[in-house]
Amino acid sequence: MIDEQTEKRRGSFWRELPILLGVAILVAVLVRAFVLQTFYIPSPSMEHTLDIYDRVLVNKLVYDFRSPHRGEIVVFEAPADWRSNPDGEDFIKRVIGVGGDHIVCCDSDQRLIINGQSLDEPYIFSEGGTTDLAADESFDITVPKGRLWMMGDHRSASGDSLEHWERTRDLNSATISEDAVIGRAFVVFWPVGRAKWLSVPDPFDKVPNP
Repeated sequence: MIDEQTEKRRGSFWRELPILLGVAILVAVLVRAFVLQTFYIPSPSMEHTLDIYDRVLVNKLVYDFRSPHRGEIVVFEAPADWRSNPDGEDFIKRVIGVGGDHIVCCDSDQRLIINGQSLDEPYIFSEGGTTDLAADESFDITVPKGRLWMMGDHRSASGDSLEHWERTRDLNSATISEDAVIGRAFVVFWPVGRAKWLSVPDPFDKVPNP
């Protein structure tokens, strides 16, 4: 009798296994499509906050409920004229300004000024005792409504809003639509030795609304 019950349980397990696997695959697909996705870093534009081949987790749901905030690191679908490689559609940068923000370079200490507040940027690329400038050219812009001014932390190696502004003097070309944002990168999970949360730096708390 025991052997018969055991055989029935085994038979039931094998019959249910394809269903369980199918459900697991469906859940994984839905999570990847709508909630979380992993991205790897292909370029030096965010060094050393994010190094080449780092892997990050991206929350794809958060901006269904609110707009991106200054200081957040986001993945977005880049406009065609931002891409040097047609296959490189997804970019990752830091949000420096949101719609309505007045951004000026620079104050007497070579810091960006946002809505009249100078911004300390401790994350800007530094190596061998040399730190990138906040910007390599003076500018004075106001971010259009519904758009974002994006900059890489490795300013001298980033194709970002400043580069496109310098090239085109067109704010629509130099900024990203909020609708192009895929999600917020919130943690580095690989390699394990570089694992960390990607929180918003404290200096952004001092920036007033426009």
